[in-house]
Amino acid sequence: MLSSIGVPGLIIILVVALIIFGPKKLPELGRAVGQTLKEFKKSTRELQEDDDIEEKKAKKTEEPKNE
Repeated sequence: MLSSIGVPGLIIILVVALIIFGPKKLPELGRAVGQTLKEFKKSTRELQEDDDIEEKKAKKTEEPKNE
């Protein structure tokens, strides 16, 4: 997605953001976006780990018992 924007597109986006939010608010905005992405990745990782644990439990119960 971002790879199709290119360097000139990113520069334009940064200039527009600087004009809209100003130089004082831009670092705060960047920090907020970074924290949001961090929380999203953490939640995604936790959900993935929960799914892996459930799959392992399901495989253990499906294994045939040797009699």
